[in-house]
Amino acid sequence: MLLCLAMPFLTEFFLSFIPLFVAFDALGIIPVFISFTSTLDTAQRRKVTYKSILTAGLIGLAFIFAGEGVFLFLGITITDFQVAGGLILLLLSINDLVTEPSDTRRPSSKTIGIVPIGMPLILGPAALTAMLTSSSLYGIPITLGTFLVNLGIMWLVLSFSGTITRLIGEGASIAISKVMNLLLAAIAVMLIRSGVISVVQYLQGEVASIP
Repeated sequence: MLLCLAMPFLTEFFLSFIPLFVAFDALGIIPVFISFTSTLDTAQRRKVTYKSILTAGLIGLAFIFAGEGVFLFLGITITDFQVAGGLILLLLSINDLVTEPSDTRRPSSKTIGIVPIGMPLILGPAALTAMLTSSSLYGIPITLGTFLVNLGIMWLVLSFSGTITRLIGEGASIAISKVMNLLLAAIAVMLIRSGVISVVQYLQGEVASIP
């Protein structure tokens, strides 16, 4: 009896969880996280992990409860987030690819957990879109639950990134860093491209609607 009553909730929870899990891409963030924190010690990396999860958590909670209203009030769209987030990631990745390692050019360990790891890497346009869709389809309680579960998974993954770094060694870490920054640049271009396409499609729709 209880199982029958719980089935609709579990089904909606699962349908809300999967898109957000894919959007978070916890496993895919590991190499990028290692790239940005390769010069930090274990304690610093732990602080970055804490700040990134806290940043993503607070922004995510605010977005779940008030995001759609704020967006409407300010005239901001998901497309705006796509383009802005893509530009930030592209600048950081190009900086890493064309210059030698330096503490002055790499984001500070005091802020890197907030930008770019907390946002837009963990909580990027894809995650925001998934949360907005989930809230409209399944309601705030289910969206809140799936968000917190995915955030917990992300915390576990980032917490073990230091072990991965020690296993692969410093040389391999540098090589992976360069490869991942190239991939990060490609991801950034994809975000910008998607945002621009959305803008063009919107403008075409506006033109078509003019009598």
